[in-house]
Amino acid sequence: MLTINAENIKTIPKSEQAGAMPNNGRRLFGGLNRKHLRAYAPVMVLIALCILITIANPNFIELRNLVRVANSAAVPLTLAMGLTFIILLGSIDLSVEGSLSIAAMVTVLLATNDANGNSYGWLAVLAAIAASTAMGFTTGIIQTFLRIPSFMATLGVWFIGLGISVYMLGGSAVRLMDPSIRDLALARFLGLPVGVWVALAAFLFACTIQYYTRLGRHIMAIGGGEDVAELSGINLRRVRIMTFGLAGFFFGVAGVLAAAQLGRSDAVIADGRLFAAVTAVVVGGTALTGGEGGVVNTFIGVLIVTILSNGMILLGISPYVQQTVQGLMIIAAVALSLDRLRLQIVK
Repeated sequence: MLTINAENIKTIPKSEQAGAMPNNGRRLFGGLNRKHLRAYAPVMVLIALCILITIANPNFIELRNLVRVANSAAVPLTLAMGLTFIILLGSIDLSVEGSLSIAAMVTVLLATNDANGNSYGWLAVLAAIAASTAMGFTTGIIQTFLRIPSFMATLGVWFIGLGISVYMLGGSAVRLMDPSIRDLALARFLGLPVGVWVALAAFLFACTIQYYTRLGRHIMAIGGGEDVAELSGINLRRVRIMTFGLAGFFFGVAGVLAAAQLGRSDAVIADGRLFAAVTAVVVGGTALTGGEGGVVNTFIGVLIVTILSNGMILLGISPYVQQTVQGLMIIAAVALSLDRLRLQIVK
């Protein structure tokens, strides 16, 4: 005779009853959906944005306006390339504006200008990029060997760069009068300003580093898990210093482009550049926690930010409303990019 006790009865969860998906399955498909959403959301937003702005104002798709959009995106794209590598590393770099100011100042003061008799031509450009790159390496060394959080280290370098730039310029604007450097903004190739092609070259260079070099793989590994990366034999200090130096290089190129576009260098040439770069990286889908995303994501993010700004101008929206929209966009992008279910502590 078979006796059935209550202890021998196994209760089948509702999630595993007939017609119901197991919890593991729901978690699996839910994770896939969130992952796919984070991956494709920036592209979908970009397409929707272009369609909506075109419907609201058909002038958006005119060739002249599209060239204007591309020209406006040149400096933010170059800056954001450098910042992307820092964020992939799991760090942050606030020295963007300081490095850009230094590069613009060196370019203008060493090239033909209205403040001194210098006229070093393209040597001024090389010196500007070298100065910004050196600032990046210095930041990396300070952050790595003094064990100062990247937030504070780069904040200090930001103000140092701005201070040196304003001092060297004498607190006033200095005009760039070298025609060959000005051609980065004024001359065109295949219908686009030369500066746009320089920014695209910077993007391709960044893609090469991320996807085809050991440094790029090590950056992703450290961002994905610093402890695991160290156990696998990666030299954390060297990679960090190299990454900050690389970011400084991109900031330097952006500084040269900014000086060429504006035709001068002054105390406010870098104002707002940090916000634009961070917005582009975050909106593009690169995770602030590091190890996820990349320069292609940032490219999409730069297009979103630039096109949104251009569209709001075409629609006559107030600059204050534009800032509000950009702030909301950052919050939404961060909320989408973070997997908050895995975050035990929100700091």
